[in-house]
Amino acid sequence: MQNVIEFEQTRRDINWKNLSIVIVFHLLTIPALFVFSWQNLAAMLIGNWIVGSLGVGLGYHRLLTHRSFKAPKWLEYTLTVFGAMAIQDDAPKWVATHRIHHKFVETDKDPHSTRPGFWWAHMEWILRGTAQDHDHATLQKYVPDLLKDKFHVLLAKYYYVPLVVSGVVLYAIGGWSMVLWGVFARVGFGWHSTWLVNSATHFFGKRRFTTKDDSTNNALVAILTFGEGWHNNHHAQPTSARHGLKWYEFDMNWLTIRVFEKLGWAKEIRRFEIKKVPTELKRAA
Repeated sequence: MQNVIEFEQTRRDINWKNLSIVIVFHLLTIPALFVFSWQNLAAMLIGNWIVGSLGVGLGYHRLLTHRSFKAPKWLEYTLTVFGAMAIQDDAPKWVATHRIHHKFVETDKDPHSTRPGFWWAHMEWILRGTAQDHDHATLQKYVPDLLKDKFHVLLAKYYYVPLVVSGVVLYAIGGWSMVLWGVFARVGFGWHSTWLVNSATHFFGKRRFTTKDDSTNNALVAILTFGEGWHNNHHAQPTSARHGLKWYEFDMNWLTIRVFEKLGWAKEIRRFEIKKVPTELKRAA
């Protein structure tokens, strides 16, 4: 009972660091609407693919969190740099949060459980409490693999640097208007797309598998996140590199992994096995 009370108290505390970052990026997205150009839109969309698909979907999620496939270190590090530009925190913290989510899904220990409501799962968890500010003991428990890697440890300290560099490059190409679109609008769009996986895919959609959580398959979220919206499929077998299981479940991230496989960059790819599902669900129950 005492733990529940402490959790509720912590959850009410405002995380001023995260709140400030979220407010600034959202406010600087507004002027982007007044300097629209097709070139600026292209910068945002291309950047969103590089960061949202290659960085977050492939790098942070399928490779680092679930180790769904093996990749050479140069590729792992490149994808992680792309993921850092999402400003969803550094890789060790992001991965720890997601591993905790899978272990304690829909409970008080789930960082973005849907039990407190849609908005908590969507973004309020980022703005209150500890969010992803895990202490060293928690990181040591959930991401020992990343803490042993000097590159990941170093990048975690300066994870904002790749975004700054991208801003300089965009400014050189298209001035401040392209920075507004390629940095601030792109980050904001990427945030809400990712957050929809935490919120919408636990409220709206269809369930193919009877998992221990409320996960669903949501086609709209899948389009926005390059395949991460086939969330019920993912929760049924988290380590699978493939989330879209049917021909109509478009999974851009899976197609990219297949391309990497053809190039010899992705090996030991874990594929979804229907026969394993009943066993895994029984074990979870």
